[in-house]
Amino acid sequence: MPGKDVGEQEEYRGVLVRKRAEELTPREIVAELDKHVVGQDAAKKAVAIALRNRWRRRRLDPLLRDEVAPKNIMMIGPTGVGKTEIARRLATLSGAPFLKVEASRYTEVGYHGRDVESMVRDLVKVAISQAQTRARAEVEAKASEAVEERLLDLLLPRPSAFKEAGDGAPHSSARDKLRRRLRRGELESHEIEMEVAVQPEGIAGLFGSVGGEELGLEMQEALGRMMPKRTKRRRVTVAEARRMVLAEEQDKLIDQDAIVREALDAAQNLGIIFIDEIDKIVSSGREHGPDVSREGVQRDMLPIVEGTSVSTRYGVVKTDHILFVAAGAFHQHKPSDLLPELQGRFPIRVELNDLNEEDFARILTVPQNALTKQYVALIETEGVKLEFAPDAVRAIARAAARANRASQNIGARRLHTVMEKLLEDVSFDAPERKGETIVIDEAFVNKKLEPLLRDEDLMRYIL
Repeated sequence: MPGKDVGEQEEYRGVLVRKRAEELTPREIVAELDKHVVGQDAAKKAVAIALRNRWRRRRLDPLLRDEVAPKNIMMIGPTGVGKTEIARRLATLSGAPFLKVEASRYTEVGYHGRDVESMVRDLVKVAISQAQTRARAEVEAKASEAVEERLLDLLLPRPSAFKEAGDGAPHSSARDKLRRRLRRGELESHEIEMEVAVQPEGIAGLFGSVGGEELGLEMQEALGRMMPKRTKRRRVTVAEARRMVLAEEQDKLIDQDAIVREALDAAQNLGIIFIDEIDKIVSSGREHGPDVSREGVQRDMLPIVEGTSVSTRYGVVKTDHILFVAAGAFHQHKPSDLLPELQGRFPIRVELNDLNEEDFARILTVPQNALTKQYVALIETEGVKLEFAPDAVRAIARAAARANRASQNIGARRLHTVMEKLLEDVSFDAPERKGETIVIDEAFVNKKLEPLLRDEDLMRYIL
């Protein structure tokens, strides 16, 4: 059978990472985070301890376990210094259900915003998806056997008894030949005709704007379960048919009730909700206008963070042991401007530092997904070898830091703008330069960026 596609490999790798991450010590967790995030040691240490405390809590006596609440974390620092990246990498490392939301999306409930409880429902959906992925991986080998037989039936339908004479040896022989070709992957681009499920038409727009889209999707799924399945015949490649048939066979083998139980347990005891831009719901003290909505969001968020029960389509979820990580720049406000009750639910405060030239240079080269490594790999697809000299890295870091000082400080995100402008011509001409080696040195960087850096107006608008 041909190998899994990239997406399936990543999902399965996530299952293995979760099993391993449960045993990581705080020091090992920080070491893993160091591979992706430069600096910010205090924040890494805080989240590493929080993750390890999950492991410790699950080994306590059940009577004491329920009393141990997670110590929620508030990250304070300017944009682009790694707040979101730390939380995202922590979730990837742990394999726990993870959801990122922006606090500002809840400030217009009744107009365009969403109910605060929807963050818990979305977390449960993430947990369900993860549980399904793990269950499918466990039954994949058994399901693959049934997939092969169904594909052979589509490629070479079994003859009816009155059409086939003798003992059926010719059909069996042809089927065996097809089986060998199928296993070698020789038929993946061959087209076959099969019945495929028809998705019902969307009804989300029928329910207005207050949670209408979410309610519409829920209703659509409920109606889909009650109504008979509609199908139509389509011509698809064997590769496409394999994916569709595999999903159907896996669904037959997995226990959906067990998946829901596992997902609810994971969401309640391992779930992480990252609330970004929490400083955007701080009230400035006025008693009218948007400030009323912001304070209302804080009050609605308070019981969720304190611990309450939220009804979802899969069952009731308690939020008492969900880990909440909040983050905000707090340029115009202070954490103490939040409601006192909400402040108390984030006992761990960590401050993230501004990034300097040295940090930018490390961000460009050290992480596994460093920008220079990304561009080298991208240009290499055109048959062009791209090399960054050490002095070029320092010059790029210097340009990004200068642009941040001259205009709005957007942290490491400035590097994306600088790198795109720097390599604009290289990316454009790469298809015509196959076989060449392009060296990016300090002179190259200065030639491309110095005219922009000299003109403050150009630097503000272009870099």
